Parts: sequence; structure tokens; C-alpha cells
Amino acid sequence: MTVASSSPPSRLPLRGAEPLEPTQKARARARGDGPVAALFIAPALLGFLVFLLWPTLRGVYLSFTRFNLLTPPQWVGLDNYVRMVNDPIFWDSLTVTVEYVVINIGVQTVAALAVAVLLQRLTRSALLRGIVLTPYLMSNVVAGLVWLWILDTQLGIGNEIVGALGVDRIPFLADETWAIPTIALINVWRHVGYTALLIFAGLQAIPDDVYEAARVDGASEWRMFWRITMPLLRPVLAVVLIMTVIGSFQVFDTVAVTTAGGPANATNVLQYYIYGSAFGRFQFGYASAMSVALLVVLSAITVLQYRLTRAGRSDLG
Repeated sequence: MTVASSSPPSRLPLRGAEPLEPTQKARARARGDGPVAALFIAPALLGFLVFLLWPTLRGVYLSFTRFNLLTPPQWVGLDNYVRMVNDPIFWDSLTVTVEYVVINIGVQTVAALAVAVLLQRLTRSALLRGIVLTPYLMSNVVAGLVWLWILDTQLGIGNEIVGALGVDRIPFLADETWAIPTIALINVWRHVGYTALLIFAGLQAIPDDVYEAARVDGASEWRMFWRITMPLLRPVLAVVLIMTVIGSFQVFDTVAVTTAGGPANATNVLQYYIYGSAFGRFQFGYASAMSVALLVVLSAITVLQYRLTRAGRSDLG
């Protein structure tokens, strides 16, 4: 009796077909994902090209022209930049902007760091984090109007409280000395919650083991803050500083709705002066030149901050 063989049939490769290597499989998969990735990237890329890259290039070109929106641009070379260098109002606006940036960044960074540390050490409540973030959900225009009413010299509740304390009413937004610090503090109030949550996220990334080891060695809370928290938080603080400095140099909304550049140009920040030159006096070429100068200044400050703070490196091993 013959027993049939139970060995499996041999699997011969199809003629002309060769097994794909792992690298070939990866390339084939990548080619298949390419159209899908391009589809997802396309809206953001289109927005970048239309609303950022093209206006930037157009602005650089207009900075070398005389353009009033009603007639074609007329090439004038470096005349706008020469005018800018010799314009005392431009330099005064830049000085006012720098004053605002220093006050805003200094107060906001310290306050946000304190709030973030308190959120980490004292509570884990998501409700409190939401309350801290609430002012940031308000637009700059609404925040400016609210504080304009609160700080009104005659009817504002803020000056009512000042008067009840036996102090003379303070013209917060109508006095050359008080105006810029007041605007800076208004924007600190609005943005400090968002900045604090960014720093809080950085604090969450620091391992608890580091603090436990320091406590075993007898380190105090203050010493751990300066020797552990601040060094390990440096990359996050660097990014926060870069973002807040760029945003502070672009302040416009709060000034426009509260003081309109006054009193006596005391709050005539650079963005407001650029806006007035372009849409108030129709000097689009000169406004473009100042915008390009601001772009160059911000780029230089960003690169300098990035290098000095070593934002791309972390002390976590």
C-alpha cells in the first residue's frame, strides 16, 4: 500500500518577482504616504505663502519705493531708510517700545514663574489652572476697554478705590509718566496666566527624584529652587522669553483703544507709529521701511537670546 507523501508543496517564487528588502518596503510606504501628507500640509502651507511670505516680500519691496496706495509704487532706493534714521519720532517710538518691553517682560516673567511654582507645589486643581488662564481668553481690545473704564480718572472704580484710601486720583492713562507702565501692566494681567502655564508644563518635566535626592541631602526649598528648578527650567524659560519679547515689540491693540499714542506721544509705540504712517498719512513705503527695520531688530534679538540662553540644550541628562 502506497502512502501519499505529507510534505508540503514547495513554494516557488513567481517568475519575475523578487522579495522586497526592508529599505525598499519603507520607501514604498513613504511614497504611499506622501500624497496624504501633502494633503494635510497644503492648507497650512497655502496660508503661510499667502498671509506671511508674500506680504513680507511685498513689504520689503515697498520699503524701497514711494507708495500712497493711489498711484503705482515709485522706486526711491534707500531714501526711506535714510529718512527713518533721521526721523526723531521713529527713535522716540523705538525708545517708548523698549521701555514697554522691559517693564512687560520683567514683571510678566517673574509673576508667571511665581504662579507656576505655586500651581505645582500647592494644588493640582484643573479649575484653578483654568481660572489663571481666563484673562488670556479675552481679546486685547476688550481687555483694554475694560481697564480704560476701571482706571478712568473721574468715574473709574480703580480711582474710586485710590480716593477711598486718601490718595489723590491718579491719571493712569492720561499722564506721560504713568501711561506706558499702566499699559504694560494691563498686558501683564492678560498674558501672565498663559505664560505661567507654559512654565508649569516645564516644571512638570523635571523628575521628582531630583528633588527627593536634594531633600535627603538637607537642601531647603529656596536652595532647591535656585540650584535645581531654575537650571532645569532654562530651556523653557528661554522659549518663553523669545515668544514674549517678540509679542511685546508688536504691541498695538491696547495702545489703540486706551491712549491712541498719547498723551504727547508718550505711548506712541513703534507699531502704532507704523500704522499711523501707513493708514493715516498713506506713506506705505516709509511704513514698510520701518516694518523691515523692526523685523531685522526682532530677528537679531531672537538669535541673540537663543544663543545666550542655550535654548536648544537641556541640563537633564
